[in-house]
Order: sequence, then C-alpha cells, then structure tokens
Amino acid sequence: MRIGMAAAQVFNRGGHRHRAVVGKDTRLSGYMIEQALTAGFLSVGMDVLLLGPLPTPAVGFLTRSMRADVGVMISASHNPYEDNGIKLFGPDGFKLSDAVEMQIERLVEAPSMVRLAESKAIGRAKRLDDAEGRYVEAVKSSARRRLDLSGLKIVVDCANGAAYKVAPTVLWELGAEVVPIGVSPDGFNINGNCGSTHPGLLKEQVVAHRADLGIALDGDADRVALVCEKGRLVDGDQLMATIAERWRRDGRLTGGGVVATVMSNLGLERFVGDRGLRLVRTQVGDRYVLERMRADGFNLGGEQSGHIIMTDHATTGDGLMAALQALSALLKSRKPASEAFHAFDPVPQLLKNVRVGDANAALNAQSVIAAIAAAEKELGAGGRILVRKSGTEPLIRVMAEGDDSELVRHVVDRIIEAIPRQAA
Repeated sequence: MRIGMAAAQVFNRGGHRHRAVVGKDTRLSGYMIEQALTAGFLSVGMDVLLLGPLPTPAVGFLTRSMRADVGVMISASHNPYEDNGIKLFGPDGFKLSDAVEMQIERLVEAPSMVRLAESKAIGRAKRLDDAEGRYVEAVKSSARRRLDLSGLKIVVDCANGAAYKVAPTVLWELGAEVVPIGVSPDGFNINGNCGSTHPGLLKEQVVAHRADLGIALDGDADRVALVCEKGRLVDGDQLMATIAERWRRDGRLTGGGVVATVMSNLGLERFVGDRGLRLVRTQVGDRYVLERMRADGFNLGGEQSGHIIMTDHATTGDGLMAALQALSALLKSRKPASEAFHAFDPVPQLLKNVRVGDANAALNAQSVIAAIAAAEKELGAGGRILVRKSGTEPLIRVMAEGDDSELVRHVVDRIIEAIPRQAA
C-alpha cells in the first residue's frame, strides 16, 4: 500500500486527473498485492484501472495507450508462485530509472511525507474490460502486414501465467493451428515444470503433435524460448541472430548491430561481426539492455534467457511479439524451424548456480578471486569467465565459455569449489 502511495505522489504532476494501470500474473498473492496497491493509489487521489492477468509488456503498452501517469505489473516473472514482485512503468511505458525508483523508496520508508487526498479527492478504481483485446491487436499489428500462419501447427506453452488467454488467441487469429498447454492457472502452478524456464514439456508436445514449432513464454510473458520441429530448444541468442539478419536484409535494423548482455554466447558476437555489425554488451538485466538501446539508437536487443526487446514495437521485452518476428523470418526462409533458427554454432558455454547465504562475502573471498584469475589465464583470449550474484535469488552464477568444452567445465567446477563453505 505504501508503494502505491509513494508512486502516486511521485507521478502526481500537473492539474489533470491522474491515473494508474495495474496488471498482474496468475499468482494467488496477486489478489492481495493488487488490492493493497490500489488502496495506496486511491488514498493519494489517483484513479486506478485494473487490467487483470496480462503480460508485463501489455502493462507498458496500456500505460502509454491509456495516457496513464504510472503503470504497475505485479509479478515475479519466471520465479515460482511463492514469490511475487512489483514492476513500475512511467507514463512513456518504459520501466523507471534507478533515480526515480530511489525517490519512491524514500517515500515508502517515510510515509509521513506522503500527502493524502482530501475526502472528496480520493481516487476511483474500475476494471478495464477490453484490456486483453487492446493488447492482442497491438501484438498482431507488430508483425509484418498480412502475416499468415495458416498451415503451421504451433504448440504454445503459457506457463500457466499471464499470457494464458492472449497468446493462443493471437496465434489462432493469425491462422495457426494452436495446441495450447500451460493454460490452466490455479494460483499455484505458474512456471511449475512448464514455460520457458522448464521447456521439457513443450519439447515432448511438439514432437508428439508433429508440430512445426513450439513457443514457450514465462510467467509474465516478457521472455520467450522456441522449440523446433525436432524438439530442440532455440534460445534468445539464436532468436536475436535470426531477427537481426532478417531485419538487416530488409533494411530495418538500426544502430549498426544488436545489444546483448555479458551472458550472450560468443557465437552470437562472431555471427554479427561476420556481417559487419557489432554486438554491444551490457550487464545482466533487460533494463540495462534497453537503456543502451535507447541511448545509442539500436532497435533490437535482448538476453540469452529470451528477453527480446524491439523498441519499434514495445517498451520492454515482449515474448509474444518476438515470437511473431521469428515466425515471420521462418516463413520468409521457407525452411523448417530447425534450420531457420540455427543462425550460428554456439561456443561451448556452461552455467552453474551455487546457493549462498551472503553473496557479496562469497564473491569477495580470496579463494574465489584467485580461482577466477586462474580460470581466465587458462581460457586465454578465446574464452570468457563471468561470476556474478543473481538479482532475484540468493545464488552465485558461474559461467564460462570457450572452444574447448572440457576446459570450460574444468574451470567452472574449480571456481565453484573455491566458494567458501560458510558462505553457502
């Protein structure tokens, strides 16, 4: 509630009637947080439009489309149902800067600084009944004209999450034969052995149904993974390469390349480099990718995990829009998905996670620092090491890549062994 109050005060600018839009995924706790946020907004005099379960990118889109002052998505993305979180969008539909988030946090910590509305100025709340339809049309219009998916059989896994209605609807309206899975949310099963972070079920269903393609979204549908007709996973790096090459040929790629994070495979970097393009890397997090894209004029970027950002079409990662761009490239290629989405041979890469109590202490341990230095020396110029803490879980992530897969495995295991037991 205090977050709603604080955000309302920060975005209460000008003399007009102020408005917030609030969306959520399918977690049981979403009802509770939605009501508390709404109470906070109303108490400061801001009206609220409740969207119900919708993807994160839909909230960004509707914040701008409805000329709202602030947008909120209640979701913990790909995490299990026990977790939940709050994502805030400014009136332009983009996620907030660190500076604005800090401003809101200061007010959350000092609620006495929030100016409550007079009784006659308390806000009103109502449901936006056509929110799903508005977003469905926006997604369809993001694809090339007359995109016709007739003749394609597509299995779509909605992770029992926010896109459980809109994703099958978009694909069906564009003509595909749709096999929906992960579309029976019960408040507890979001991301439960399904969706983009657990693609095993989708792989099985694509092969079983002899489908042309599988699409897996995560709980809030801002990321996507594909599965080819042979049941093989297509990650975000391959998707970025496929879309970048299609856009380059069509003259639509701006910025002279693609923005990705330090986690993206060296194979992607070599792929874009061979085409006279550049791969610009940022720290992990789609917000950092987007910041660099906006600063330097890129219109395509993303993460290996499947956050694909296309600023010509959306203000944040949009799994469904990215899937349509990939489908458009597939149809133009006249190849099966296994060939169309294999843009490059990835360099052997290994990522392992270690659960810790104090991530900062673990990263600063001399044993870990020494192990990382030794690993970098062993890999040499042809490889990379990345050791970082997770932004959402108490984990240390250890990643290495290089042309020698055995050496990659060796250096990752050595770093993990060096993490102090007391930190784990």
